[in-house]
Amino acid sequence: MAKKGILLVNLGTPDSPSAADVKRYLDEFLMDPRVIDINPIARTLLVRGIITPFRSPKSAKLYQAIWDPKTGSPLLHYSLLQQKGLQERLGDEYMVELAMRYQKPSIESALERLKASLVEDIQVIPMFPQYASASTGSVYEKIMGLVGKWPTSPNISFINSFHDNELMIETFADNALKYNPETYDHVLFSFHGLPQRQLVKADHTHNHCLKSSTCCETLTDANRFCYSAQSHHTAKLIAEKLNIPKEKYTICFQSRLGNDPWVQPYTSEIVAKLAAEGKKRLLVFCPAFVADCLETIYEVTTEYGDEFKALGGEHVQLVESLNDSPKFIEALAGMVK
Repeated sequence: MAKKGILLVNLGTPDSPSAADVKRYLDEFLMDPRVIDINPIARTLLVRGIITPFRSPKSAKLYQAIWDPKTGSPLLHYSLLQQKGLQERLGDEYMVELAMRYQKPSIESALERLKASLVEDIQVIPMFPQYASASTGSVYEKIMGLVGKWPTSPNISFINSFHDNELMIETFADNALKYNPETYDHVLFSFHGLPQRQLVKADHTHNHCLKSSTCCETLTDANRFCYSAQSHHTAKLIAEKLNIPKEKYTICFQSRLGNDPWVQPYTSEIVAKLAAEGKKRLLVFCPAFVADCLETIYEVTTEYGDEFKALGGEHVQLVESLNDSPKFIEALAGMVK
């Protein structure tokens, strides 16, 4: 019998922490029209004329700080372990491939391997728990653009999101328990940010998004495709699993770029606010990421940690991501089955 193909797709990582490789990665990433959704000419001038020439050397130093001499990029390292773990869990009836939306291993090469193996169908799992056009949507578009050129193609299906997957929620909660969450002054659920205009575009009703300050707090039919609403739902489920009261945690968004308004509140502003209130110890989840990477290891632990201490705080503790947790591998297997 023909095998069933599984394609795991994460965002991407530079081939090395050199400035040249970081620039190549940022060029491909930021030139994606779903990531910076503005006029193509303006995007080219902005990305290749301003952002990557100046940002690449700075970002390279950050990647160098997290790059392991043996395993290299943390994101790629954990993604490969996830691929291996899922393959072992599913067995020989399946062929599990890994790809990155940007850089290597490429989506095109992974699809070609699946095609050469004559799989009977392909199930794509974008490794983003919450749906966003700039992440999951970009993966859809890239894959369909490539497969659409094949003379024949197998059935292809996609996992839209898994923001409420029970085993994923349990894995984040399990990872937090070792730090005794009740001993921290406050808990942050820090998600990767998006421009607000991208949230508005995802509002199929054209009459819900940003119409009130609480439009994302409850997941409904009107906002079920909203990245922010799905993020709020993920955070609430983890908090409920750990019995963290509502007044003791904050949902916020990190990694904003440029001057346009992004999803709020911003993590950096919440960190400053909590320090001003006299909070000393913060526990931080990053549930938009399934593997630890620059945004978790460096941005939260080092950048926010240093900012918090400079303002009078004492400690910022990152809750590790899902990485190669057996329970998360089981969650992936459940999505396949």
